[in-house]
Amino acid sequence: MPFRSFQRLEIPDVVLIEPMVFPDIRGFFMELYKRTDFWANGVYVDIVQVNMSYSKRGVVRGLHYQLRPMEQGKLFTVVKGKVYAVAVDIRRGSPWFGKYVSVILDSNEPRLFWVPPGFAFGFQALEDSIVLYLVTKEYSPEHERGIIWNDPDIGIDWPIKDNVILSEKDKKWPPLRQAETNFEYYH
Repeated sequence: MPFRSFQRLEIPDVVLIEPMVFPDIRGFFMELYKRTDFWANGVYVDIVQVNMSYSKRGVVRGLHYQLRPMEQGKLFTVVKGKVYAVAVDIRRGSPWFGKYVSVILDSNEPRLFWVPPGFAFGFQALEDSIVLYLVTKEYSPEHERGIIWNDPDIGIDWPIKDNVILSEKDKKWPPLRQAETNFEYYH
């Protein structure tokens, strides 16, 4: 199997995935996604779009999500650099509603962060970083929504607190209690 582990986090629908890395004299090889292995581990991902971004140290991107029927699951990894990645549960009726899980992802220790639909996602670049997002539905501007990155009700403990860099759009998202969501918890 090309994946060392599929670790369910404190909110069990969010999964941290550790791939097997095969180094040799040329460098290394690893698989980022293999449907049969993901599905065998209860992570039902079908990728339809791949995005890449570069962020300078201190940048916060998020907290983003798309409404149904264009909800996106995101398989996220760092190609170069180091980031603090966050998933916030926005599924009404969930025992974890409004709670978040976070991981530090570092390109020197390859891992993937699975954030299913029904979660707002964001990250902070801890150093200049290049990241990949493999997503389950295409980007849809009319379904795009967000939550303000520093919502006090969520209380994310961002590692870099001074000189945070945000897009104009990300500065204007509402707090979760005012955000439009159409996700329900089904378990």
